[in-house]
Amino acid sequence: MKPRKLSQGWGALVVATVLAIALFVWGGGSDYRLGVITLGVSYSLIALGMYMPLAWGGSLSLAYGAYAAIGAYGTAYLAASLGLPGWLGWILGPIVAAALAIVLGLVTSRLSSDHLAAVTLLFATAFQTWLISSDALGGPNGIGGVPPLSVFGWKPSALVLTIGGVIVVLVIGFAIDRVRRSDFGILVRALGETPVAVEGSGTRVPRITIVILALGAAIASLGGAAFATSVRGITPETFTVQIVFLVLFMPLIGGLATPWGAIVGAAIVVELTVNSSLFSGNGSFVLSIAVLAILVLAPQGVLGYFANARSLFGRMRSLSRRTP
Repeated sequence: MKPRKLSQGWGALVVATVLAIALFVWGGGSDYRLGVITLGVSYSLIALGMYMPLAWGGSLSLAYGAYAAIGAYGTAYLAASLGLPGWLGWILGPIVAAALAIVLGLVTSRLSSDHLAAVTLLFATAFQTWLISSDALGGPNGIGGVPPLSVFGWKPSALVLTIGGVIVVLVIGFAIDRVRRSDFGILVRALGETPVAVEGSGTRVPRITIVILALGAAIASLGGAAFATSVRGITPETFTVQIVFLVLFMPLIGGLATPWGAIVGAAIVVELTVNSSLFSGNGSFVLSIAVLAILVLAPQGVLGYFANARSLFGRMRSLSRRTP
């Protein structure tokens, strides 16, 4: 059983890598298309961060706009205001976001999931208000004119940065998938289904929940850092509460059974709301219809639908072999 799980995990990574290569073939040398891919990278990282507590622990936190903003503002402020290397924001941002998630987790540890969502939504709104009123962070105009990313004198091109962002998404997606298949992942998933049984086994449920929230916040912060590095700026209106609700649908669209569903959902959302010319001006409406259709026709998401279809095909093929 374990070798089979291992092959399944690597197989998903191989498929994702092939699709990523096809994506770059589509992107070519177009700055616009590279920008679309970068937006998909940012959304994917935020969606992966939200996926962990939502799919594993059943915890709905709506503070991911704030976590992404921390990564974005950290990167922009260090580079534009302090003259420090922007890549430091990729390191410090996740640390600060994780620490903040731990504080929120401790404060809300005795609250139900509904109350957690309400408190984190209030925090995200208050955080955005603080960004707008903060003169040190540019106020409502945010921080612009961020210098190009420089790594010890080397300034990667937009194509290299986009490739690096996609690699980060693939690595994190693969790592989360491997953890999901591990004994710890099984324990964490049991937390969302039977928390009383997990508590009865001697495991402290609040501690696991806080760890998951912290990891998710750190990953979402990387999404903000990727965005600020690409567009070389950030404003308080970039990662609003509306964006958080948009990101919330991504794991649902792709499928909660696997972290790759969050990435697929992010790609679908970007295609419908940003890239597709067929739905110009109506992307949000089309997305709403698409989400409704997926939830009705494929409650387990796009990947869950294909997994069920593949399983059905396998059973029919096996049955046909047995039939004389």
